[in-house]
Amino acid sequence: MDKEKLKNLAQDEKFISSIYNYCDRWCERCPQTSRCLNYHIGEEEFSDPETRDINNEAYWKKMSEIFQTTLEMLNDMMISAGVDPEQIDNNDEYLSEQALGEAADNHVVCMMAREYADMAGDWVDGAEDLFGPSRDEVSSLYEGNIETESNNDLIDVILWYQHQIYVKLMRAVSGLIEDSNLDEDNHYASDSDGSAKVALIGIDRSIAAWGSLYRLLPGFHANSIKNILVHLDELRRKAEKTFPDARKFIRPGFDKIDLNS
Repeated sequence: MDKEKLKNLAQDEKFISSIYNYCDRWCERCPQTSRCLNYHIGEEEFSDPETRDINNEAYWKKMSEIFQTTLEMLNDMMISAGVDPEQIDNNDEYLSEQALGEAADNHVVCMMAREYADMAGDWVDGAEDLFGPSRDEVSSLYEGNIETESNNDLIDVILWYQHQIYVKLMRAVSGLIEDSNLDEDNHYASDSDGSAKVALIGIDRSIAAWGSLYRLLPGFHANSIKNILVHLDELRRKAEKTFPDARKFIRPGFDKIDLNS
């Protein structure tokens, strides 16, 4: 895809601006794919099955082409705005990328999110007596109490958000830390709230999935799920305290503005 086509697509009003910045990337379950530029580009550029295979050279070649096209478009946008791309330098007032990452990673919500990802992974890996060796599909029933299809869906939800919660909170906390180095009139604060909201949605859905499993599974597995639920709920509370405006953030294409508020 050349840069002119990419630029024209970006200006197409049928696509919701920035909708992909605050989604959970679960395209198969998203009702807004027809209005998402990222999804459209992915479907068009990766229509060949070989370009969808991450282990295939064609996939990485296509990714490289998209990267170069995007860089060219950004270059043109900066020049049009009167900015010389060659003159852009890092501001010494900003934290280095490494220092910022370390600071965010040591924040309590990020540490708890990372711990949750480990807890979830350990639980699923240790539950082969319930689900068989595959993490992606349930291969057996447990005393006839678990419906295979619905239970498989619960595991899908847990695995989808397992690491994403941490990733989204890292972005949110990084923005929060950087905010002290930025002018008040900037978008980073709202971006932090947007990323935090996606993380909170992932936490909410994970709690719902674990809660359903807790009601279905007796004995040891139920007790271990209880520990995970307690940890997740504490993470939810700390994330809401860290980002008090996150729940009110309006995600383009997903949330409606409450005109009465």
